[in-house]
Amino acid sequence: MGAGRESGSLPRFAAREAGIVVAVQAVVLTLLSGRYGFHRDELYFVAAGRRPDWGYVDQPPITPWLARASTALFGETPTGLRVVATLLGMATVVVVTLIAREFGGGRGAQLFTAIATALSAYVLVVSHMLATNSADVLLWSLIAWSGLRLLRTGDGRWWLAVGAAAGLGMANKWLVLLLLSGLGVGVAVAGPRRVLRTWWLAAGIGIAAVLAAPVVLWQAAHDFPMLTVAGGISEDDGAENRLLFVPMQLVYLSPALVPVWIAGLVRPWREPGLRWARALAIAYPVVCVELLVLGGKPYYSVPLLLPLVALGAEPVLRWLGRGRTTRRVLTGAAAAVCVAVSVFTGLPVVPASALNGVLLAVNKEPGEQVGWPEFAGTVAGAWARIPATDRDTAVILAGNYGEAGAIERYGPGLGLPQPYSPHMSYADWGPPPDRLVGPVLLIGRFERDSPAAKLITACRPVARHHNAEGVDNDEDGVVLSLCSLTRPWSTAWPELRHFY
Repeated sequence: MGAGRESGSLPRFAAREAGIVVAVQAVVLTLLSGRYGFHRDELYFVAAGRRPDWGYVDQPPITPWLARASTALFGETPTGLRVVATLLGMATVVVVTLIAREFGGGRGAQLFTAIATALSAYVLVVSHMLATNSADVLLWSLIAWSGLRLLRTGDGRWWLAVGAAAGLGMANKWLVLLLLSGLGVGVAVAGPRRVLRTWWLAAGIGIAAVLAAPVVLWQAAHDFPMLTVAGGISEDDGAENRLLFVPMQLVYLSPALVPVWIAGLVRPWREPGLRWARALAIAYPVVCVELLVLGGKPYYSVPLLLPLVALGAEPVLRWLGRGRTTRRVLTGAAAAVCVAVSVFTGLPVVPASALNGVLLAVNKEPGEQVGWPEFAGTVAGAWARIPATDRDTAVILAGNYGEAGAIERYGPGLGLPQPYSPHMSYADWGPPPDRLVGPVLLIGRFERDSPAAKLITACRPVARHHNAEGVDNDEDGVVLSLCSLTRPWSTAWPELRHFY
């Protein structure tokens, strides 16, 4: 298939401006990367990275592999782990800036897009700490950029790039299927449909299939546990997710950027030269509808807003340029307030003791980065309550993967043994050997009528954890008890396992 409009007709890439933005981004993120501590998910990723596999019950392998690589190169500290998150955030800014160029955006529009991307609350959060979304937002942006290049030029070879990014996306988070379906519907409805009539499409699908095959086969061999986890999220949180979906679309990037991405939704329908980009404008509402039906979390669709910001940058700048000084001053003041809110909610810029209240209500993730070494110390104190003669056969049973990951990370320095947990993939890394018939140090509590409560019995509270900063997180106030096991671990473990 021949190329349409040549890339040479596009404005030059604003490399210097984008470079300055990502350089500042790197410095700020690096300086703040060790301010609090590991997030509970990060502790889980580090633990999973020590046990490399083609999959885990709640995620594909890319993020744990990245955690393993980053800690191996830069140290098993929050700062060392988060180097990879910072690099992913920087790459995202560059790719979204390239998307702005794809729409004909000049130096000003590209700079605006780079700054808006780097300072958006969502990007700040996933660039500060390593999450599955850290890679996901970059991969969605790469798919969008490659797909838009394909639609604009008509050069079918871009299907190879789309397929490679989609295959890597499947190895990180299967939500990429929503993006692909949304863009597919957009092309089918608005075109240009000629990009579907080429053998390069089959080649792209083949690349995606090859890259995703090991992950899909692992899930199939384990009865697709990721679908079980997703079903639980929908069942437990689906109603709340649907209720909050629209409001959260307005705040996850920044309220100041809402007019920009709305301008991006409208622009292809107003400018004949951008007819080829209408598929992107259709994809976003399609993905939103899919998530509302599935009960998915509101932030799942946010990566698709970044290309829309890039699309809306040019008309918004034109609007500001035509306005009076008062309009520009008021717009700048509103934007500054929104940036301040994004920074305060997305980055650890306040003391941990100041998190309670509004900040945690807006974003609870900073609270989950506080107090893990102290938590391990509380566990060590409770472990010392076990008679020395019984410790060789005793077991630490953590209620969730964050607790288990913290004990695994900090416990050896406190003389603690390997912890076990029936939560998520930690369940696959157990059970404890049947020879461990001594006391069970249980972290947390089971529901009174649950099967687990009949297997772990005679519990006697021996400690309650509180973090020194007084942060209201999931572990503050957790009870630690010494209990007894009624059946061998090998038979009890399947009934103890839980995914939520």
